[in-house]
Amino acid sequence: MTETLAEPITDREALPVELVDAAGHAVGACPVAQAHTAPGLLHRAFSVLLYDDAGRVLLQQRAAVKTRFPLLWANSACGHPAPGEPVAVAAAVRLAEELGLATALTEVGIFQYHAEDSATGRVEHEWDHVLIGRLDAEFLRTAAPRPDPAEVADYAWIQPEALRDAIADNPGNYTPWLLGVLDIAEEAVRVVRRSFR
Repeated sequence: MTETLAEPITDREALPVELVDAAGHAVGACPVAQAHTAPGLLHRAFSVLLYDDAGRVLLQQRAAVKTRFPLLWANSACGHPAPGEPVAVAAAVRLAEELGLATALTEVGIFQYHAEDSATGRVEHEWDHVLIGRLDAEFLRTAAPRPDPAEVADYAWIQPEALRDAIADNPGNYTPWLLGVLDIAEEAVRVVRRSFR
């Protein structure tokens, strides 16, 4: 009798993250779960925000099984590079894993934040690299996001101004880092638009 071994399931909470100091320099590593245990350890992360030709941004609603901020709306994709892994490489992998999408990504800024999730008791304390990308209309005609249900409950396109209004009206529906990601991404987009005038 031949036994078939199932593919091993990756425990994302056991994967290593890169700890950083207040200037973003690597100072060590620990598992994801440890980094997000109160009071939280400052570590490297990334947030991706995708735009379409109409200037809308792609949001995802985090899956109910997420250990931090489940079912809240967030940027297109996010995660943590492994220690020493280039941020853009890790971000491209997560974008494919979470939404089944691939596009060129450009890093446009960094911000640091600390947020406690009262529902789960977990903490985000991240040195967050913000990356943006574009999905043009031709691409979207032939390929739509294919969310992994273990990662993403839903997705939506929204104009940045409407998103700001929605966050102001119902902040509890959105992750605490989303506005910071949007601010950095929108400033980068404004700079690009000005350079083509």
